[in-house]
Amino acid sequence: MMPSHALTIAGRIFNQVVRDRRTFALIMIVPIVVMTLIWLSFPKEMGMLDYIAPALLATLAIFFGFLLTGISFLRERSQGTLERLMASPVSRSDIVLGYLFGFFIFALAQTVIILFYTIYVLDVHYTGDLWQIFVFQILVLICAINLGIFISTFARNEFQMVQFIPLIILPQVFLCGVLWPVEQMSTALQWVAKFLPLTYAVDGLREIMLQGKSLIEVGFDLGILVAFAVGISLITAFTLKRSAGS
Repeated sequence: MMPSHALTIAGRIFNQVVRDRRTFALIMIVPIVVMTLIWLSFPKEMGMLDYIAPALLATLAIFFGFLLTGISFLRERSQGTLERLMASPVSRSDIVLGYLFGFFIFALAQTVIILFYTIYVLDVHYTGDLWQIFVFQILVLICAINLGIFISTFARNEFQMVQFIPLIILPQVFLCGVLWPVEQMSTALQWVAKFLPLTYAVDGLREIMLQGKSLIEVGFDLGILVAFAVGISLITAFTLKRSAGS
């Protein structure tokens, strides 16, 4: 069960975002606009969107989760909220879990919108079980949130945080197999791809949605994503003190 302090932190984040109606509206609307533009750009008769959809779902989950969490967490630091929490009896694990769960609610809302809008409105076909696709997406989202919190500790303002997008997200898009198969890249790039979470997110979703595999059958990809999420969470907990004082 989540510690009470973590729930309190998560509740404060939830209330803060909900009260900001413009931010809340953008969180709900932007995923629909992005997926609609992508849908309009693909030829319908070739079924290309059906093939590319798993990679898009994984990529957008990483992108939106990273962006939402990174900038929101940076704002917490700049306003002194994180520093006050670090000076209180709240443990670092409570802080990490609280922020993780607080941001997760809104990142999950975006992911749910993208997933159901893609399947039921854009009529993308898939062969796996929807609930297994959803569970896999949740794990991808947790990785994105943890990555966003961690990377935001190295930024001092929102401009710097935005600059991490081409540094952290774009290389994963080019190297994870979204645009072309990893096997066709050079040996050096294939080795780099092995250390990118988006590589395993794309592979796992493709196997579930295109080949009808189960979560057990994509256990290797799941295991890598779990290890990444846990590892980044632990590293973040150790770097919080430095982050609060920067």
